[in-house]
Amino acid sequence: MVVEEHWWNGVNNPRGRRDVYICTDGNQWQVQAQIGGASGRSKIQQCPSRGSASILAGAWRASGSGWRAMPR
Repeated sequence: MVVEEHWWNGVNNPRGRRDVYICTDGNQWQVQAQIGGASGRSKIQQCPSRGSASILAGAWRASGSGWRAMPR
């Protein structure tokens, strides 16, 4: 899977860090929500299209403020 978009909540400590990714392999789409940085827990949800992945990623980011898009 290739990361198409990535956001993080702006919190630098691992305990408070949250990341949301939209990934694709060219055929399938998925959204990953990660808690606790690289060594933390994550949840992955498969999506039928790019549009639905964007909607889900937006919903997961709506739970807080300060979200920043990360460059690819």
